[in-house]
Amino acid sequence: MKKITIAIDGFSSSGKSTMAKELAKEIGYTYIDTGAMYRAVTLYCLRHHLFNDEEIDEKRLEAALPGLNISFRLNKGTGRPDTYLNGENVEKAIRGMEVAGRVSQLAAIGFVRRRLVAGQQEMGKAKGVVMDGRDIGTVVFPDAELKIFVTASPEVRAKRRMDELVAKGEMASYEEVLENVKKRDHIDSTREESPLRQAEDALILDNSHMGMDEQKAWLLEQYRRVVGE
Repeated sequence: MKKITIAIDGFSSSGKSTMAKELAKEIGYTYIDTGAMYRAVTLYCLRHHLFNDEEIDEKRLEAALPGLNISFRLNKGTGRPDTYLNGENVEKAIRGMEVAGRVSQLAAIGFVRRRLVAGQQEMGKAKGVVMDGRDIGTVVFPDAELKIFVTASPEVRAKRRMDELVAKGEMASYEEVLENVKKRDHIDSTREESPLRQAEDALILDNSHMGMDEQKAWLLEQYRRVVGE
C-alpha cells in the first residue's frame, strides 16, 4: 500500500494532536508534533530569560537556535512520543500555561519558523507521517495527499484545555484559559510568517460536538478513501 503524508492543521486546543496521534498509531505511521517543537524552543527561552515582557531577545535566540536539538522518542508506557530538548524529556514542562502563554509569540518569528520547518520537512520526506500544526498543509507539505483543518469554538477549546490542566494537577481559571485561547488564535492567524489558515484543498472538521471515537472513524474514512482501500 502506498504511503502518504497526512497534514492536520487547526486552532490551539482543537484536539488535533490527540487525533493525529491516534490516527498514526492506528495506521502504523510516524506522528510528528510540530507544536511541541515550538513549545520546546519557548521553554528554552523561558529558562534562559530571553523574554522581556512582550519582547524576545531575538539576537541571542538566533545564536542559540543551531545548538538546540529537538527530537521525539516513543514512551512505551503511553505508546506515544515524548518531546526531548537536548536529550532532556520536556514533555510535561512544555504543556503548562507558562509555555502556552508565550509559544504563539515565539512561533511568529521568521527565522525560528524557517529553521523548524526545514527540520519538519526532513522528518517527513519519506512519507508515512501524520504531522499536525498550524502551517503543515500550506507551508511544510503543500503537496500532502490528505489535509485536514480542525476547528471548534473558543469556549469548547478552553473547556478542553481546562480539563487537561486539571488532570495534570495544574491550577488555572477558565477565564484565563479562554483568554489565552483567543489570544493565540489572533496571533496565529495574523502573523506575517506562515499564518494559520485553511489550505484550499483541506477538509474541514468541526469537532465542537464530536467524541473521540467519532473523530477517529471520520479520519480513518478519509485516509482509506485517499489510499484507495
